[in-house]
Amino acid sequence: MGKFLLGVIVTLLVLILGGLGLALLGFFPTAANVEPPHWEYRLAMSTADASMERHAPRITNPIMPNDDNLIQGMKLYTMNCALCHGGLDRKPTALSTSFYPPPPNLVSDPPDDPEWHIFYTVRTGVRYTGMPAWDKALSNDDIWKITTFLTHMDKLPPAVQEYWKTSFGIGPEPEKKEPMKDADHDHH
Repeated sequence: MGKFLLGVIVTLLVLILGGLGLALLGFFPTAANVEPPHWEYRLAMSTADASMERHAPRITNPIMPNDDNLIQGMKLYTMNCALCHGGLDRKPTALSTSFYPPPPNLVSDPPDDPEWHIFYTVRTGVRYTGMPAWDKALSNDDIWKITTFLTHMDKLPPAVQEYWKTSFGIGPEPEKKEPMKDADHDHH
């Protein structure tokens, strides 16, 4: 049994050192403008999620989701986040297509993570992704306002929806085409 265990340990060490050697010799691609292999994407996302679960404190958002805070969060998002995560018009920016991994378009596909998770991500950044830590550029209150805006985009009060529409030329909900009535169809 001892020899078997030793064999397993040696095999694992050889695999780890072999992988490290390949990495240090430059065999793993690092280009940010090509699609990564599926396994690499899954590993990176799983690692980021596990790290967040372990390190992010479960703190409660001190910012109330009132009109003023939501509008301020929207403005802060536009000034600080939209360049990478897409503007309030839901369109990706030119820069957003240049990252690996690509940053999510937070307006088209709002995060479904808890507020503490989003706050921690914005505050501390995410290593090796291009997501900077904003704790030296924004106050905690400002980070919470962005978090509040992102987590309430699907249920904004009418005044905030109107501000979004008048300020950015498009409303928070994508415009839906009205279904055609029977009278509008050509009957052959």
